[in-house]
Order: sequence, then structure tokens, then C-alpha cells
Amino acid sequence: MPSIRVAHSPDSDDAFMFWALATDKIDTGDRQYIHELADIETLNRRALRGELEVTAVSIHAYGHLTKTYALLPHGASMGDRYGPRLVARTPGPSGKADVRQQIGGKRVAIPGELTTAFLALRLFQPDFEAVTVPFDKIEEVVESGEVDAGLLIHEGQLTYAGRGLHLWLDLGEWWFGETDGLPLPLGGNVVRRDLGEDLIRLLSRDLRSSIIYGLEHRDEALEYALQFARGLDRSDADAFVGMYVNEYTVDYGERGRKAVRLLLDRAANAGFLPERVTVTFVDDGFTN
Repeated sequence: MPSIRVAHSPDSDDAFMFWALATDKIDTGDRQYIHELADIETLNRRALRGELEVTAVSIHAYGHLTKTYALLPHGASMGDRYGPRLVARTPGPSGKADVRQQIGGKRVAIPGELTTAFLALRLFQPDFEAVTVPFDKIEEVVESGEVDAGLLIHEGQLTYAGRGLHLWLDLGEWWFGETDGLPLPLGGNVVRRDLGEDLIRLLSRDLRSSIIYGLEHRDEALEYALQFARGLDRSDADAFVGMYVNEYTVDYGERGRKAVRLLLDRAANAGFLPERVTVTFVDDGFTN
């Protein structure tokens, strides 16, 4: 059997998920995996070209990928009343309506046009000037004044205050209020449909097993993930992993599936997707 490329971000939460698979902790039979690491926007773009058999993508990007890829039922990064954070050099307005007004027309650093963070901010306030910046440089360009505000994903959600930046809006908290308590679906794992149902089911089970093994061997998995934590100490890295590797990661569940469909429906209704899409989750025999 040819090797299967599995791509994900070089971040502590993704590293935690894939630790067992990357270090041969689980039995994958004759299925061999090659791990490729790149930032999420790069993976989104590669998925648009259908290059990878299995990859992490933004849920926003998945709205453009449904004909080529199916969503695996595991691997989700869900913001349950927390998520990407809009920050600036000065304290922001106190109310969401005021934030919406103040951000209108401003230059905002974003981590990529296919990221869910960008989509969520556009749903909140479509009238701003997006400036694409590598996700790990956004705090820097906000500090320097090159942009008026920045949209933080990954570890930046925890480190911005230490750099003197101020929170204007937590998009996960906003989405929770907008949807009667749904989590914000940020990212997921997808598999290319042309691999066929039998192989897809086996790949899904392997990746699910990796996530569960990591959760059951948390200390070891966290030790591995620390090398991708970009300056977080162990306590903060543990907190960050806990935010994005949890029960939703093992399986989206009913709430998670509903959130994905609602997000993409709203994106299509707002004209941010070319058409409404049908979301397909792989059934690997363990789906809730």
C-alpha cells in the first residue's frame, strides 16, 4: 500500500493529536503515514489543489472543498465560548456593537483568507481592510502600528496580553451568543474522497485512535507537543491543548455537526462562499 500523507499545523494541539500516529504508538497494519507540517493557510491552499490524502483544514476552507474531501468525524478544533481574538494596541470599546462600529474600515491583520477566523470576523463585521500576515507575526505588526488590529489564532490567543495588547473581541464568545450556545468550529481533518470508502474508514479509525491514545497518555503527549508550543510554558501549553483537544476532537457530536453546518450556511447566505454546500462526515463505525 502506498504511504498516506497526513498534513497538519506545527502547533501544540495538532502535535498532541498526531503524537501517537507519528511515533508508532498505535497499530496501523500495513498503512504507513508520512507527516507533513505547514501553517493552516498553506494547508488550506494545498487542499484546494487536492494535493494531500489527509489534512487539517479550516472549516471555512472546507466550504470550498466538499466535492474533493469529506470531513473526518474527529480532529475538530472547536471554540466552546472562546476562539480567535481580535486585539489592538489600545483598550477597545465595551460593547460588541461599539466594536463592530470601531473596526469598520480599519486595517486588520488576518492569518489567511481561508481561515475560519477571517470568516467569523467578516460575519461579525464585513467592512474592514484585511491584511494577510503569517499567523505568528500578527502580534508583531499590531505592536508596530502597521495595522489597526490583529486577529489571533493558535498560541497568540494566550500570549497577547504579555505583549501589551488589548482584547477587543473574542469571536468564539460572540458566536456562542449568536447561535444559542453553539461552539465555533475552527478546523477539522479531511480525507480525499477518491481513496474509496474502505480505505477512508481505516484511515479514520487510525487517526481517531491517535487522538484517544494521546488523551489517555496526556503527560507523554504533552511532552511531545511542547516542542511546537512556541514559547508557552508547560502549564499554558497544557491549557491550550485542553482548549482544542477534547471531546469534540474525538467526535464532533450533534452540537459540533450542527455548528459546522450553520457556520457554512451563514457564510453562503452572506456571499462568502460561492454556493451552499452539503457537509459530509465520514462514518467510520464509531460516529456518535
